[in-house]
Amino acid sequence: MTREQRQADRRARSDRRARRARRARPEVDGSVLRWPGARQRFALFGEVLWVGALMALVSIPIVTWPAPVAAGSAHLRRFVHAEATPASAFFADVRAALPGGLVVGAATTALAALAGVELALLAGGVVPGALAAALVAGAAASVALTLALIAASLWSPADRWLALVRIAPRIARADVSGTAYVIVAVGLAGVVTWQFLPLVIPALGLVAFALVAIAERRLVRLTAAARAVQPA
Repeated sequence: MTREQRQADRRARSDRRARRARRARPEVDGSVLRWPGARQRFALFGEVLWVGALMALVSIPIVTWPAPVAAGSAHLRRFVHAEATPASAFFADVRAALPGGLVVGAATTALAALAGVELALLAGGVVPGALAAALVAGAAASVALTLALIAASLWSPADRWLALVRIAPRIARADVSGTAYVIVAVGLAGVVTWQFLPLVIPALGLVAFALVAIAERRLVRLTAAARAVQPA
């Protein structure tokens, strides 16, 4: 390669870097990025995996799952807003969310166990009418899990779980598409984990990130709707 070709190659690489920088740079109009922490995509992906590992650790007793989901969502929300995200803050959130979260976790785990028993009876053909019972139990467990996840995505140390559980059905009805996204995210995480169990770690992190994204999307839509009804 000649000297002129090397110089042309360096100029081409420099031009490509400049174009990427222009696309990533916000407009110089005094505005700020809504989610500045999400600009570094690889760092965001790494944080999602790290949070998934922390969530998996705290979720080992099963019934504790709402607390790590709430703490993981709060952790990733801080990250996308470019706030400090030490592991100590995650565990502090877990300790704060655990008392009320245990009740939610026990209820949803019991419903899931009931649905599993009904499915086992249906597969064995032991009990007449097991199909209807399995459908009812499965539907109840799915609804409870979805509402619990919505409540967990709204959690903050100042909130009580009872209030969040009460408001979750209204949010689910008001944001039907967001509720559908929650169901899809959990379904995909379940399929991935079923295929290869160690993938539960990234799956949990991605569920927490999906909950954050859905909640932020809901906030943006509500803000836009509020501005639309304001008098000119």
